[in-house]
Amino acid sequence: MRLWVTLIVLAFTFYSFFDCARTPQEEVRKLPKWAWLLLIFLFSTLGSILWFVIGRPKRNPGKGRGGRGRIIPPDDDPDFLRKL
Repeated sequence: MRLWVTLIVLAFTFYSFFDCARTPQEEVRKLPKWAWLLLIFLFSTLGSILWFVIGRPKRNPGKGRGGRGRIIPPDDDPDFLRKL
């Protein structure tokens, strides 16, 4: 049981660290990117939780499943009509 908890904590820490490392600097919130990486590295569980709650950028909620909105016919689509 202890082994599973350790593996889950390690996986969560690695995921948080690499998620932070791949996030563009201008999208990181509250602290500089290097500070978040240091916080995750030094305080693995707490740093990872704080990264997801406070530091991680808010993802744009797409237009539903798959990022698609409702289908608009071409004659009702203002973008399509503007291109004509």
